[in-house]
Amino acid sequence: MKLEREMMRGAGPTAVMHLLSGDEMYGYEIVERLCKESAGVFEMGQSTLYPMLYNLEGKGLVKSREKKGDNGRKRRYYRLTAKGSRKLEADRKQWGSLIAGLSALGVTRVSNPVSCLA
Repeated sequence: MKLEREMMRGAGPTAVMHLLSGDEMYGYEIVERLCKESAGVFEMGQSTLYPMLYNLEGKGLVKSREKKGDNGRKRRYYRLTAKGSRKLEADRKQWGSLIAGLSALGVTRVSNPVSCLA
C-alpha cells in the first residue's frame, strides 16, 4: 500500500535518513531501496525524492557530493551528517511513540512497533 502525500511528507524524510545512516547513496538507488525494503509502502518518484533531499541538505541533515559511478557517469551521492543522525534518533523515538499510541487505541496492531526503526 502506497502512502498518501501527507503521510509521505511526514514519514518520508525519516525513511530516507534511515537508509542514508548506513551508506551514501545516489537518488535512484534511494528510490529503489525505499520501495524494495518497505514492500512498496515508500514508493516514490525522483520528483518527490529530490526536493526532499534538497530540503534535508538545506537543514544540514544530509550532505551530498558528486562522484563517478561504476558506469563512469557523474552522480550525486548523499550521506547523513552528524546532525542528521541526531535528528534520526529523535524521529525514531517520536515514531515509536506514535505507533505505540495508535496500537494502544486499536488503530493498528504491532507486536514490536519499533523494530524496523532500530
